[in-house]
Amino acid sequence: MTGTRVDILKRCIDWARSDFKSILWLAGMAGTGKTSIAVTLCRMLQEQPDVILAGSFFCSRTSNDEARADVRRILPTLATSLANQSSRFAAKLADELMASIGVAAHRPVSGQIRPLLQHPLAALSSETCSIVFVIDGLDECSNDREVNELLGEISAFTCSARFKFFITSRPETQIRGSPISDRVKNEVLQLHALDADNVTEDIRTYIDHMFTRNPLGTSEPWYSGTDVQTLANLANGLFVFASTAIGYILDTWAAEDRMARLRTTLSIANSSKVATGPLDEMYEFVITRATSTSKVEPQELARTQLVLACILTSRMPISLTTLAELLGKKVDILRASLQRLRAVIHVPEEPDQPGLQALHASFRDYLLQRASAGVRIDRSLGDDALALGCLKMMEKRLHFNISQSRSSYEANPLVKPNFIALSLEYACLHWIYHISDVSRSSLFDKSIDVVFRPRILFWLEVMSVLGQVPRAAAMLVFAAVTVCFTALLDDAC
Repeated sequence: MTGTRVDILKRCIDWARSDFKSILWLAGMAGTGKTSIAVTLCRMLQEQPDVILAGSFFCSRTSNDEARADVRRILPTLATSLANQSSRFAAKLADELMASIGVAAHRPVSGQIRPLLQHPLAALSSETCSIVFVIDGLDECSNDREVNELLGEISAFTCSARFKFFITSRPETQIRGSPISDRVKNEVLQLHALDADNVTEDIRTYIDHMFTRNPLGTSEPWYSGTDVQTLANLANGLFVFASTAIGYILDTWAAEDRMARLRTTLSIANSSKVATGPLDEMYEFVITRATSTSKVEPQELARTQLVLACILTSRMPISLTTLAELLGKKVDILRASLQRLRAVIHVPEEPDQPGLQALHASFRDYLLQRASAGVRIDRSLGDDALALGCLKMMEKRLHFNISQSRSSYEANPLVKPNFIALSLEYACLHWIYHISDVSRSSLFDKSIDVVFRPRILFWLEVMSVLGQVPRAAAMLVFAAVTVCFTALLDDAC
């Protein structure tokens, strides 16, 4: 397939405005820029007078947000988005929800599509605009069986309205073998099949644009056209390589430092033949530079590795403040540990703002699986630290009547009260899952007995306030099976 990303976007827009093929599947290998195309397409669709961007869902397994990896959240999110735009759809959706009480994100996918989309969309049968739903990164979802179920439901979906689904994913076997890969019924575009020269030209344009919009305010240029082309060639078709390199190079305002970073980046040898080779070399370069023993003290290196391990194994969106409280560290210390890793780790500007995460799923995979022995991180390092941090947090903050309720007969507030800090919320929601993955679970047996057992009712109160009572029950069962403290359940009864 020839063409550039501009051509791909034009084809997507033409597809959205047409009366043919209700599904467009954009397939591409990791790092080829699928999400950037989905984001750009959403923005372009909003500018089309004959298209309604009904809703979008960007799946992710590295956002530290479990909901974004949950297939069962996709259709409810899309339905809610369209209901916020169309009163007719919202009214019909409300009727369907009343008629089928209990339709929610935790229900099977097969039980969602009729009441959430098919029947409510009938209210828009007279709409002449195309109604487009965008689902990005479907392969990022955690349950392959439910992904297949969703694809089957979408492929068989019919209604009187002009609906369309734009879906992106890697060409994983289970997705490639699903009905959406049927080129007769659906539009299928493959990013990894684009002409290599055109992809390199796209990346060159992107790099040049990023360098141009980040001037140093000096009269002398700090890069040349040859530098841009060489960096584009090094990317070897991976946009994520280019964005990682750019993030590293531009993360300084000193002209000499920026030029030195550019020179060093351009010196990376592109000798690997495997698909992840160039990207892995870029990651190893950034990590090695950030943890160089000539520039970082041993205790700083150990702390940086610990912080990285915790970020990669955390199970919901966390902030610097939350991580600092769980680890018993100061926020400034953690921020300093990540200062040289901003090319690969997103660090929110505000310490209380959730969103501390790897910029791309490939970095997590690289650091936990593919990195060399001196760079690779054992995920149990993060689970050990977070398991201990969760237990200490509950020991410190769980207490009687934490919800400040005047009566046990009063209903819990609809909004999470601000007296439950995010660090305590994280501890209560995820402690057992970290303990199940620690290096030696026996080390935590005594802590569980001393810390958790006397506070189990206080923990249940927090889970109730958070609206997580069903999850609390599941966690106790999981705990009994995983760490074998059945006596804990006996006490709870």
